[in-house]
Amino acid sequence: MPKFEIRRPVKHSAEEMYALVADIEKYPQFLPLCEALAIRSRKERDGKTLLVADMTVGYKAIRETFTTQVLLNPAEQAIDVKYIEGPFKYLENRWRFEPSASGSPDACVVHFFIDYEFKSMILGALMGSMFDRAFRMFAEAFEARADKIYA
Repeated sequence: MPKFEIRRPVKHSAEEMYALVADIEKYPQFLPLCEALAIRSRKERDGKTLLVADMTVGYKAIRETFTTQVLLNPAEQAIDVKYIEGPFKYLENRWRFEPSASGSPDACVVHFFIDYEFKSMILGALMGSMFDRAFRMFAEAFEARADKIYA
């Protein structure tokens, strides 16, 4: 049951980082292992957006697609991802964007959490260590993307 959590200070505002992570259709452009992302549905309600999306991840000859429900909550600077179907037993992912301890409006702390387990022990053995490394690189990938976009 791999689990990864990080709090990472970045030199971009919480609003900028939230917008970057919420723009899930752009993930294949910069996110490790992400080969494709398609939004199945989008519903707006009470200032929140609920997406259902398919993400295809790959490493060498292995490709897997899974479906998640993504709740975008701009008022709370929060993104919650719930697993629907695919190669996992479960997957839970949360993003939070908190004001910087320095009080600077041009900085924030990105809190990234993911907990997952593959259904197949074989797939877990083949992709597990690569997923673990990729998830550890996610926060860095988003920060590098922010540096490029918001510089």
